[in-house]
Amino acid sequence: MPERKPYISGNWKMFKTAAEAGDFVVALSAAIGPEADRAVDVGLCASFTSLATLVAATQGTGIRVSAQNMHQADEGAFTGEVSARMLAEVGVNGVVLGHSERRQLFGETDAALKEKVPVALEHGFEPILCVGETEEEREAGDTERRLRAQVQEDLASVREDRLADVVIAYEPIWAIGTGKVATPDEAQEAVSFVRALVADRSPTAADEVRILYGGSVKPENAAEILGQADVDGALVGGASLHPDDLAAIVAAAAG
Repeated sequence: MPERKPYISGNWKMFKTAAEAGDFVVALSAAIGPEADRAVDVGLCASFTSLATLVAATQGTGIRVSAQNMHQADEGAFTGEVSARMLAEVGVNGVVLGHSERRQLFGETDAALKEKVPVALEHGFEPILCVGETEEEREAGDTERRLRAQVQEDLASVREDRLADVVIAYEPIWAIGTGKVATPDEAQEAVSFVRALVADRSPTAADEVRILYGGSVKPENAAEILGQADVDGALVGGASLHPDDLAAIVAAAAG
């Protein structure tokens, strides 16, 4: 089985100005040390207005920069949207796709994600595809049904030889910003199921693809969650707003 390098990425959501983002990188870089000394990939997912600043500030640090959304078309009459061509010009490394807040609050659909994921790959980005169930779906025993529908449709247009280039983030919606956290066993069970879904397409890709956990990850609970066999890292929300907290989670991922 190939070695999967842990990946910790902070999702700032709608926080931090460009100036604040630049200051954050200085503090985070000091806390996590040089890239050559790290056993963990580290990333930041920021608002469009901060991306250029982040790309410049992270030069030489090895910290990846991702946008939080992307339209599937190269250009067009889509007011308020940003294309992959535009993001490529800024110089980002990746893009978050299908975050539950985009799905729930802004109507993001699996049909749109089926188009977005391969477009992101074509432009050289690392897509961070978010999947997860609501509290109602979990209580109804529909977690696996929901994950199967999301993973299968969202990745349907991705070639088998590119599946491992997608990062998948399992984010139970009931644990995002609520203070609730999936138990380590719950996280492992869901993440291993997602890996099995990828294996239905390609066993090789399933061994290589990195699957993260997201949902109220903090320095206090990170080690236990990240210690699960199939959990390859975390997409961190609130705790990523503080460089020391994010650095502590990076340290937990390094073991």
